[in-house]
Amino acid sequence: MLEQAAGSYFDALTAAFVDPGKRLFLGYLGSALVIALVWLTWFKGRSLAQACGEVFNRESWWSRSARADYRVMALNSAIMLVLSPRLLSQLGVSIFVFEWMHGAFQGRPGPPPAHFDWVVMMAFTLCLFVLDDFSRYVVHRLLHRVPFLWSFHKVHHTATSLNPLTVYRTHPVEGVLFVLRSAVVHGSCTAVFVFFFANQVSLATVLGAAVFNFAFNALGANLRHSHVALGFWRPVERVFISPAQHQVHHSLARRHVDRNFGAALAIWDVAFRTHCHSEADETLRFGVKGEPPDRVHTLAALYWRPFTEGGRAVWRSGARFLRAGATRPRVQSPGAR
Repeated sequence: MLEQAAGSYFDALTAAFVDPGKRLFLGYLGSALVIALVWLTWFKGRSLAQACGEVFNRESWWSRSARADYRVMALNSAIMLVLSPRLLSQLGVSIFVFEWMHGAFQGRPGPPPAHFDWVVMMAFTLCLFVLDDFSRYVVHRLLHRVPFLWSFHKVHHTATSLNPLTVYRTHPVEGVLFVLRSAVVHGSCTAVFVFFFANQVSLATVLGAAVFNFAFNALGANLRHSHVALGFWRPVERVFISPAQHQVHHSLARRHVDRNFGAALAIWDVAFRTHCHSEADETLRFGVKGEPPDRVHTLAALYWRPFTEGGRAVWRSGARFLRAGATRPRVQSPGAR
């Protein structure tokens, strides 16, 4: 039993590096390294030695912040291994939505001609990517704007140096929220397409990963959490989030607060006025204002403190609600006259 649990944990931990569906797949890390070296040597004028030193600097990979990233990733792999089977599943959502549509539409439409298979496949892949990205924007913005949720999301922002593994520096509560988000979005989208197109529904994939996610990860997504500020041309940054723009999201500067919530697409930030371009050669400091750097990397700060801060946030919200109710003018009902 213990050996089986240890094997499952090892598989879950290593899956991040060997599964092309994960951001930290070794192939994506390799492509990010190549892109970083090309960017720093050809566009920034560094020598190859300087570029390698900038990519593999000690602050990014072995600072106290980085070591906290590694501990959180190791612990969360064990926690989510226990929690994930008990959470809402994509299959469960798909079945629920499919059955609801079957009743609402009183049956299913006939399938389109077989030669539309590739159209259905590309439409499904694109719709799933866009809906998934939009839902990430919405949840991410809520994590910043709702005090209770910010208490947990703040764990990610307390990183004072960035490396690709910082993407896993998240509190388990946030991890659960994103598992539920994924189940709802993926399950609902799958159910709708299966309802209308039956067995013609499939994803366009590369190495088993959805083609758009593969492209996003292969084209330098791991540089988002790094000190390599790869920016795009401004018109491009209004469509796609560059690594430098996500680093702006982590910045301590006041003008960067609550900016660039998008995952892959910047169009949501542009539409909802949370967009901010990256600036060439801009020096950024990372972390959370008012949080002592020597305290934010402990396990207590990363796991326990969010519960206490979240509890206080709920208490303050409840107190404000009660005070507002107490000061609201009372309207006497006609029957009381």
